[in-house]
Amino acid sequence: MKHISAVIIAGNASRTIARALQSLEAFPEIVVYANGSDNTAEIAETFPNTRVVRGDFVGFGPTRNRAAEHASNDWIFSIDADEYLDRELVDALSTVDLSDPNVAYAVERRNLFMGKLVTRGGWGNDWLVRLYNRKRCRFNDAVVHEEVDVPRGCRTVRLRGALWHEAVTDLDQILQKISRYSELRRRGGTETYPPAFILLRSFWAFFRSYVLEAGFLEGWRGVVIAFGNATGTFFRHMKRYADKAVAAERAAAQPSSKAVLRPGPR
Repeated sequence: MKHISAVIIAGNASRTIARALQSLEAFPEIVVYANGSDNTAEIAETFPNTRVVRGDFVGFGPTRNRAAEHASNDWIFSIDADEYLDRELVDALSTVDLSDPNVAYAVERRNLFMGKLVTRGGWGNDWLVRLYNRKRCRFNDAVVHEEVDVPRGCRTVRLRGALWHEAVTDLDQILQKISRYSELRRRGGTETYPPAFILLRSFWAFFRSYVLEAGFLEGWRGVVIAFGNATGTFFRHMKRYADKAVAAERAAAQPSSKAVLRPGPR
């Protein structure tokens, strides 16, 4: 573990940060990049192997890269403040081969919805690259749904064990996430669609999650996941459309800048 730095970006994560850090007790170095307003940083500072760095949030991908710059090691294990490692994954990380920087390691994330493991509706088979050498790999610049870019010439190896993700502990979190993610996407792009097409995409998001990805087998949780996907899709695109439509309306309401010349008396 002495050659791996665990790195966490943490906003207002006071409810989950302690469990995440407890699962990382075998790591000599943990960097917590704190960017929220609650007492997450104060909780993290009580752990002897943890160093807190305060900074701005500039989108998920860029912020993860900023956080990794503060690590002492080139090998980075990136996790979220609402995730924690099981014993098998800790053992796998303690014996992982770090001799080749051209290898990136993926872990299986298992998502919990209010205490229950959910594997359908788009939440299953969730393998993510989380251990990488920063000299060869980095997170992409996506503001939402970022991932580690594994360049040509590198390969990905899967580790045993699991990274448990407390994805939803309260339904209000889904609404907050929809608002936050749609706002990040609103600022991060310019592509717009007409309302009818936005509705179509939203219906498709629900159908894909609930029917094609078997979300209906998860009971009421599957309904919430599918509806959340549809709502997120709707507001992600509608916010951009509304911005463009309002700007056009305001421009049309402005008086013409050209002066009207009237003939004077002869």
